Amino acid sequence: MRKLGKALLLMLSLSPFLIFTNSCEETIEHTAPAINERDSASVMTSYGVNTLISDSGVLKYRIVTEVWDVNTVKNPTRWTFNKGIFVEQFDEKFHVEAYIQADTAYYYDTNKLWELRGRVRVRTKDGLRFSSEELFWDQNRHELYSHRFSRVVTPERELQGSYFTSDERMTHYTVSNSKGSFVRGADGMGTNSGDSILSAPDSVKSMKRKPTEPIKKTPVTP
Repeated sequence: MRKLGKALLLMLSLSPFLIFTNSCEETIEHTAPAINERDSASVMTSYGVNTLISDSGVLKYRIVTEVWDVNTVKNPTRWTFNKGIFVEQFDEKFHVEAYIQADTAYYYDTNKLWELRGRVRVRTKDGLRFSSEELFWDQNRHELYSHRFSRVVTPERELQGSYFTSDERMTHYTVSNSKGSFVRGADGMGTNSGDSILSAPDSVKSMKRKPTEPIKKTPVTP
């Protein structure tokens, strides 16, 4: 009986180890599938970018962005600026001629197409200001366009509409489905006048017919 008791005590002391060994032998490994080579990995991701870009050996642009991601695996390949972008253009004396900014930007380098989203703001060297929630710049066709509500303000005119198209310099542009158009401080002939849209005389009012006075009729005797 003493030998039997010692054997039972030994088995009880070894039971956790036996259970652990058993469980280890019966476990099934769960492994994730292997990552394919260059699977959606970005070639470059830069943070806190503030860089100058030259054109034909002359510094012409400055790009400021918080995150610049370059991915050549996605189709189409693209640069992504998901934290916003600000671009300035300089003249030969490094004076700022124009700028463009947006909350989010994508550049599809294969198609040479820029897609700007969010609060898109543009100012040209001629003083034109453009604002919208969307703007595309097709460098192959040398044109800008937007299918969202856009606002164009120049020193002389303001246009608002749901479709915008223009050349790259924004010197020839069209706003379709226009919400309004007026010339600031000038009449239709291009000469300055003191009248605006709100203070112009009402032509309908001047053409209103004056009320006629009643005519007293004399009684007719039989």
